[in-house]
Amino acid sequence: MIAMFVGSSLAAAEPTENTERSDIFDANRRLGRGVNLGNFLEVPREQNWGVDIAESHLKLIRQAGFDSIRMPAKWSDYAATEAPYTIEPAFFARIDRWLDRAEQEKLNVVLNVHHYDGLDDQPETHAARFAAIWTQIGQRYRSRGDWLYFELHNEPHDQLNDHWNAILRQGLAAVRKSNPTRPVIVGPIRWNQIAELTQLDLPDDPNLIVTVHMYNPHEFTHQGASWAGPKVRSIRGRTWGSDQERAALEEEFQKAAEWGKSNSRPLFLGEFGAYGAAPQESRVRWTKAVVEQTEKYQMSWAYWEFAAGFGVYDLQQERWRDDLLGALMQSR
Repeated sequence: MIAMFVGSSLAAAEPTENTERSDIFDANRRLGRGVNLGNFLEVPREQNWGVDIAESHLKLIRQAGFDSIRMPAKWSDYAATEAPYTIEPAFFARIDRWLDRAEQEKLNVVLNVHHYDGLDDQPETHAARFAAIWTQIGQRYRSRGDWLYFELHNEPHDQLNDHWNAILRQGLAAVRKSNPTRPVIVGPIRWNQIAELTQLDLPDDPNLIVTVHMYNPHEFTHQGASWAGPKVRSIRGRTWGSDQERAALEEEFQKAAEWGKSNSRPLFLGEFGAYGAAPQESRVRWTKAVVEQTEKYQMSWAYWEFAAGFGVYDLQQERWRDDLLGALMQSR
């Protein structure tokens, strides 16, 4: 099922004359509404963050109305540290099983490189390894259908900020050797912030989707989170929904839409969510407002995330959080 989008004066970003560019807008529409399988395959090796997602959950995800899943994966923990940087067969086999099941459930998949800390910290040192990882992923999955999308790197930040435009080209070139037309997703620096879209210098490749993330205001969406800074970690009870807060959210999405239109690029909101420590009514209100903006501007999206601290599904109770799910699926 493909999500239905609400019209907008800025939504007419899709080119009418360039067939190749129109194809990538169609591919972005097929992504529709998605959910991240977070705190799972991107967890560091030999760790378990307590999110035991089963392949059977994909049926629930599809039945709930989602069109896609985003699969964050920490490939860098399963690739050799010396050339040719071989990815362990067992990890590939694990990914294979998830892709097979997603295909059975007719779910699109966004497969990414997530938490490659070395690339963010020492980009020039890790650039060749990054490209080699994508060469192997591309070769292995070159025959998969158009339901599989590649996302080069989640939230480039730190030292990678100054090198990302060059390194993304290396990763893209590695993919294009085996997947000349597969949709590839790439986002701006500083954690895929909308404000950094103007710093993104893309190659002339017609099969690119641009991703951004939305967690603003951070003091609301990350209040009480153990990994947040001391100030945000100590916040409790902060609500969201004032006229000023809504206007700020709308302004940020409008800027993203304007960039997409002027650059003829479709937009994918790859992550958004408010942590479970926030007041539930405000979480639902904020989520609903974000979804309204994505559909106003014809953006596909993937909620962060399925069943951890931001989760729309309760693994212990084995049930959906209906208020959050309703905010995500409001127009279905």
